Order: sequence, then C-alpha cells, then structure tokens
Amino acid sequence: MTYPWQESQQAYREAAAWFQAIVARVNGRWGEPGLGEWDVRALVGHTSRSLLTVEAYLKQPAAAVIVDSPVAYYLATHALSSGPGVVQRGRDAGKTLGADPAASVATIAARVLALVDRMTGDEVPTTIAGGMRLVDYLPTRILELTVHTADLATALGLPVEPPALPAAVTLRLLCDLAVARGEAGPLLLAATGRGSLPGDYSVL
Repeated sequence: MTYPWQESQQAYREAAAWFQAIVARVNGRWGEPGLGEWDVRALVGHTSRSLLTVEAYLKQPAAAVIVDSPVAYYLATHALSSGPGVVQRGRDAGKTLGADPAASVATIAARVLALVDRMTGDEVPTTIAGGMRLVDYLPTRILELTVHTADLATALGLPVEPPALPAAVTLRLLCDLAVARGEAGPLLLAATGRGSLPGDYSVL
C-alpha cells in the first residue's frame, strides 16, 4: 500500500513535534529505565534515528527500487530489528545527543523536517533493506517515531496521546503488517472487545 506523500510529510512533522514535546519533559531523568535494556537517554537516542536515517539515506541514492512498500521493509528487516546491534546503536545515539539532549533533538528535527519538505517522495534512498522510494520509507519512520515516543511517555509516567495523523498512519501500517504476517485475527478480536492479545503479541 502506498501512503499519500503530503499526508506522510504532515504526519512525520506532527510525530516529530510530539517527540520533541515529550523529550522536553524528561527534566534530567536521562538515566532512568526507558525500554528494555535502554535507559531514557538511549531510548531518546534510538528514537532520534527515525529522523537521522532519513537524512543519511537520502545522501546515498539507490540505483533501483528493491523494497516496494512499508510492509515489505518491515518483513525484510525483521531479523535486523531484533539484533544486539540495535541496542548498542541506541546507546551510541543517546551519547551523541550530548549535554542537552532536548536541544539536540530539536536541532535534528528542524534540519530533517526542512529536508523532507523539499522532497517529492520519488527519491530513492538506500535503506538497510535496499533502495526504496522515500514515499514508501517515510511511513516506517512515522511508525517508529510514534511508537517510541509512546514508549518514552510511558517511561516518564506521562499520558500516551499521539497526534491523530501520525497515530492513523501508524495504526494503518500495523494493520497492514498484521494481515501480511497472518496475525490479523487476534488483533481484530481484541480491537472490537471480543478477546485479548497474548502478552507477546507483536506484528513488528
């Protein structure tokens, strides 16, 4: 499924703004538990990569499209996303944010959002899964920003209230993944109050 480019641009912008707003409320709690093996700083560092990878991959144009949809991207990168390198990259990204992570996140977001605003969606960056159109890659970054900002809000004891548009893009992609993985039944039942999801249920 292709997501409309202008919708994705706006959703990315709103997801980035929500991320910045939650990061601004960390208030020195950088060493507290964040998610899994990450403390709050590492979780913020990992989440900031949803901005930084767009910038980095656009500097590496691909010769051809290898991955043709956001769902195909997640299917192709499933093993990579659960490897030990992800944990370390999150920690390293957190350290790179320096003495004032909130200010660093704001600077990164301003720079990357300005870059995305200049794009048409037809660009073909080289992602870790191979070449894919930016219009297909950006929804995966919206999902990552939205889900991990929700993780950050949870870690800080704040309400999880994502903006409507990035939430809609994220839920749509999660539903597409559930169908692609043959996991739609449990999700359908739980979302309509007809059952509960197993504790280890995930479509990612």
